[in-house]
Amino acid sequence: MSLLVSFGLSNEMMVTFKEQSMETFKHLFLKGYTDQHRGAYALYTKTDVYHHIRYAVAGYMNLQNLTVGNLAYERVDGVYTPLSLCTKFYRNGSIFPGNETFDIDPHVDTVCIAIYPTIDNESLARHLNFSLDFKRLLSVNIHLTLKAINLQTVQHHELPDCYFFNITIIFNNHAHSGRIQTEIINDVGIYECKDWNVAGTSGKNDNLLLLLDSVVIVACITSLILCSRSIRNGIQLQLEYNTFFQTFFGKTVPWSDSMEFVNGWYILIIVSDTLTIAGSVLKIGIQTKYLTNYDGCSILLGTATMLVWIGILILTLRAAFPNVIRFSCCAAMIYLGYCFCGWIVLGPYHDKFRTLDKVTECLFSLINGDDMYATFNEMRDKTYMVWLFSRVYLYTFISLFIYMVLSLFIALITDTYETIKEDKMPVSQLQAFIAECRDQPESGRYLTDDQTASCCCCFG
Repeated sequence: MSLLVSFGLSNEMMVTFKEQSMETFKHLFLKGYTDQHRGAYALYTKTDVYHHIRYAVAGYMNLQNLTVGNLAYERVDGVYTPLSLCTKFYRNGSIFPGNETFDIDPHVDTVCIAIYPTIDNESLARHLNFSLDFKRLLSVNIHLTLKAINLQTVQHHELPDCYFFNITIIFNNHAHSGRIQTEIINDVGIYECKDWNVAGTSGKNDNLLLLLDSVVIVACITSLILCSRSIRNGIQLQLEYNTFFQTFFGKTVPWSDSMEFVNGWYILIIVSDTLTIAGSVLKIGIQTKYLTNYDGCSILLGTATMLVWIGILILTLRAAFPNVIRFSCCAAMIYLGYCFCGWIVLGPYHDKFRTLDKVTECLFSLINGDDMYATFNEMRDKTYMVWLFSRVYLYTFISLFIYMVLSLFIALITDTYETIKEDKMPVSQLQAFIAECRDQPESGRYLTDDQTASCCCCFG
């Protein structure tokens, strides 16, 4: 657990560095950006578009004089990677809204110019002296690459990682609505620094952490082998039982009885051990700076830990599992119906219903009682028909799922719990078969193959 917490802290520092770097880029390359601009950032005039493009290029050219971080330009074989300024536009087009006529060629052309950070001011001014045909313009994209080193890990006795940021500034005019959406996309890469020196360190890794990770891997491999052997023995016994029942009684063993031989807890342990081994190997690679897949490692280790802790709950609810699955399938059909209905009808008018994934998230939040008033309130200023439909839609969904579906779901689990608690579960064919046997394990009736099986005598 301590190793997992340690890795979680390292992962948190990595994510924090990426998020803060993203905020830095917004302040450096978006004119007038403030921390309050958490939502849409858009431009509405031609002058603003030109000013923002020049501002982003100027921020890149004067980066070393502006930033307080350790950002630097990328160099490949000693040559700086240039900034690329690309415009996308329709090939040809004549648009006259006043006359309600247009002639457009839908083929898209892209024109790019490269601007190196070492360029002189006269050449830079010549590159930026361009004009845009906003009636044909689809987007202006500015691509640039920067590098940085995350030094905060030094305080936690970890070697810093080197980062490269592939930044794209997009001025999106696809809608041609008079509003140009502006955003920054940051593609982050992490890699091992080529040459490093940290005072007080003598190696590239922490030997103690590597030893503990190795112990965890060995323990998980041992657990995996033992659980796999138990599962194999259970399956062999299951096959023998099925054959015996088919041969002596001419009956087919129900699926529920067959699954009694397979311990679900062991299956969860096998999956958890497999994920832990893979995550620990990635973690060792990250600590030694040969790998940088923080997200994959965190998903593997986090899922493995979750499976261990929720395994007891899953096994406890195993008796209610068939009923829960049947009920969940019915509830899912109703839920999907509301999702598609909300997306089609309310999507154009409500931001939370704009895409199908947003609809599913919004409705799930409503089931849990979150954000109800904001969801209702955002539809107040819409047309009367849409407003009325939204009220009927939201009231019926909330009433149906909160007061009926969730109540029935809880009732299923509670009823199964009470049944188990009062020992009223119906006796299965396997349990009745075992109950007929009176021979104790130490009786010697199970030792040799040539002896008649004890359970045969029970039914004889």
